[in-house]
Amino acid sequence: MTTFNDTLLRAARGEKIEHTPVWYMRQAGRSQPEYLKIKEKYSLEEITHQPELCAYVTKLPVDQYNVDAAILYKDIVTPLPGIGIDVKIKSGVGPVISNPIRTVQDVANLGELSPEDDLPFVLETIQLLTKEQLNVPLIGFAGAPFTLASYMIEGGPSKNYALTKSFMVSEPKAWFELMDKLADMTITYIQAQVAAGAKAIQIFDSWVGALNVSDYRIFIKPVMTRIFTELRKLNVPLITFGVGASHLANEWHDLPVDVVGLDWRLSIKEAEERGLTKPLQGNLDPALLLADWEIIEERAKTIIEQGVEHGSHIFNLGHGVFPQVKPATLKRLTAFIHEYSAQLRK
Repeated sequence: MTTFNDTLLRAARGEKIEHTPVWYMRQAGRSQPEYLKIKEKYSLEEITHQPELCAYVTKLPVDQYNVDAAILYKDIVTPLPGIGIDVKIKSGVGPVISNPIRTVQDVANLGELSPEDDLPFVLETIQLLTKEQLNVPLIGFAGAPFTLASYMIEGGPSKNYALTKSFMVSEPKAWFELMDKLADMTITYIQAQVAAGAKAIQIFDSWVGALNVSDYRIFIKPVMTRIFTELRKLNVPLITFGVGASHLANEWHDLPVDVVGLDWRLSIKEAEERGLTKPLQGNLDPALLLADWEIIEERAKTIIEQGVEHGSHIFNLGHGVFPQVKPATLKRLTAFIHEYSAQLRK
């Protein structure tokens, strides 16, 4: 039996590690030839509804890149049909919702998630991976209420979140009711993922950087505090992450989370100077993976060095892997992170 690699879990808890652990957001799929072949036949939704195929896609980067964790292959909108949202993932567009939330009544009409009934395929995929296939932790995940609400109110991806923000400030009672419903859904969903075998959790608040600090504190922080307070009872590491949200880093650090994820706009050193003492995750700009190796290595070195100096650090990208990235680049980068950080941590 292969030894279980718990380096990521130890790093997330601030414990001693021999090397900096690494995984990449959107490491499953995107640029892998085996995945692209599967995508010729199946959509994302079709893959996630077939546990054996979904487990294969999830495990592929662990086998190919030697990363220290797997991240479940699915979309953040996966649980929304369970509460009554009609969502389809359109190629080249993203999630598109045909019954967007626009009124107080629309919020009242939302149902409750039953993971065993609504998402048995997700739980079966997790069980397959954690009981039979992986020797690294499986990271389960969910979308945070603001990011999910932005899709639900806008009806799909947005550049400015105008409908979402105006609903938030114009209909505060309905907004907080929506936040509570999405918090309940997220807590239930994550509890089911952990019960099925997920060993760490990341909450993606991908688009919350669209808000200023004041609005975040009023409209978002209370619900995030509730979610993470409840999830702490599961005794698994909790990671929070968003894009373009460096101004919210200290707000996240206040939350009952174990790890604060950074995008590429805020360095580990700068985060530390701002008073972030918790373990950090990040944060190579994913665009740099298309550059020459010398540049990638130089930038990765700086992040590894700052991470080692900080103490507890999980290497990742500042956002997801681009489809154009060569799998060989990620394999080489993983090996470099392990080797260079091991030298520094001796």
